[in-house]
Amino acid sequence: MGRNTRKRRSPLAVRAVAASAALAIGGGGLIWANFYASAHETNSSPNTTKAAATQVATITCPDVGQKLTAVPNAARSAVATELATLDKQITEAYARLASTRQAQAKDANFVQNAILGPLKEKRGAVISRIKIDFKRVGATAPGMLDGLATCTATTADQAQTTAGGQNNGQGQNNNGGQATAAPSPSASASAPAGNGGQAGNGPLAADFVDITKVKPNVAAKARTRAGGSTGTFTTSCGVNANKKFNTDNVIVAPGVTNGAHHLHDYVGNQSNDAFANNDTFAAAKTTCANQGDKSTYYWPVVRIQNGTQDFDQNNDGGGKEGNVGQIQQVKQAQIKFVGNAKSQVVAMPKFLRIITGDAKTTTNGLANANAHWSCTGFENKVQLTQQYPICPRGSTVVRTFAFQSCWDGVNIDSANHRTHVAFADAQGNCANGFKAIPQLTMRLVYGFRAPTLQNGQIKNAFAVDGFPEQLHKAATDHDDFINVFDDNLMNKMVNCINKGQRCR
Repeated sequence: MGRNTRKRRSPLAVRAVAASAALAIGGGGLIWANFYASAHETNSSPNTTKAAATQVATITCPDVGQKLTAVPNAARSAVATELATLDKQITEAYARLASTRQAQAKDANFVQNAILGPLKEKRGAVISRIKIDFKRVGATAPGMLDGLATCTATTADQAQTTAGGQNNGQGQNNNGGQATAAPSPSASASAPAGNGGQAGNGPLAADFVDITKVKPNVAAKARTRAGGSTGTFTTSCGVNANKKFNTDNVIVAPGVTNGAHHLHDYVGNQSNDAFANNDTFAAAKTTCANQGDKSTYYWPVVRIQNGTQDFDQNNDGGGKEGNVGQIQQVKQAQIKFVGNAKSQVVAMPKFLRIITGDAKTTTNGLANANAHWSCTGFENKVQLTQQYPICPRGSTVVRTFAFQSCWDGVNIDSANHRTHVAFADAQGNCANGFKAIPQLTMRLVYGFRAPTLQNGQIKNAFAVDGFPEQLHKAATDHDDFINVFDDNLMNKMVNCINKGQRCR
């Protein structure tokens, strides 16, 4: 993610900001709290997001869940619960950070002594319990866990400089193409690199770019070779007309209410919440036209920051955690499975779980970023990872997802929810003995009015829901899928794709 590193003006006045925050699952992230604002700062209109000249304090915590690439199956439930406890601890630390401004102003050591020190002790206790969870099932926990208890406080400038990663926005961008663009001139000229947004945590003017001014960056797709699979299978599951929302994430935080800390749209399976299991999914109703597809497809909602408050303004995962504005319903949700340029595909195992993208790129960098933002009429020319597009008149915002399409042949999930699946390379090869499976692609089309940039301010800004410490950056976009196709329909899909047919 491209980070802004322009120097901030000196803070002139203290501003108290009531805040609540949460940490991405896995016990790692940045906790952000506004401490200062310039004395001449004035309230902007309700539908204007202003990147105020603020001094931001951050706490950086190692992402424990991301480090745990291997956890014994018998210990995964207990470990997931402990990771959720880490999240809760950091949320509590953030609340204390936000409510002790006067004490911090009087005592330079307050944050270390009263917040970071106790947080380290609490995290250390949780990490010790994780190690015990390994021991109980006859395994040894990774030695590096002992070094993950300490969180550090950094200045805002340090956080902006270091949090974005080093791979120029490419991440695991399976659709190809350069996925970043220079900010709009008005944004880069006027908007300091501080927190913006109605909740004080983004987006900024520099997070948007006029798509008509971005050079084409979409690379050609891999050429299908002899033995490749060219067919497609489309499933129609609606646009969440039922308004099924929750802030759970059953993949990464099973059994934990508000485990996602942001709101999801759901289509397909109608029983997806934190407490669902494979039996629940198999018995559920589905919004998919073909009742043989009870899969669950879910993604973070998009909101317009226009001063409108939605139903969850006072809820966990909503306004209490920095996700503010009017929720935008998808106008089209196109779900298609495609083949592999190099080989035939094999059936996905039932209950296979895949997460594509990374909700925590501000913390983890862009290695797993897989966001694709564009506009209708531009999708074959420009795809953005690190910025939101400003679409011209007659065009509207499109989010697309291309999921991992190689499977290890054994596991329906992995400890960090990544290593059991992978992307094919540019030629379509699956490495390390992985097998090609139908690649899930999703296209979400919206109909809201384009934001405008005026004097370094973004009016009617939109942003994807996320964790407050991730600043609602475009690169944090992600999508989740659990396969609940019945065997007959999955076999039909595989046959269609391998035979080069177009099926529904």
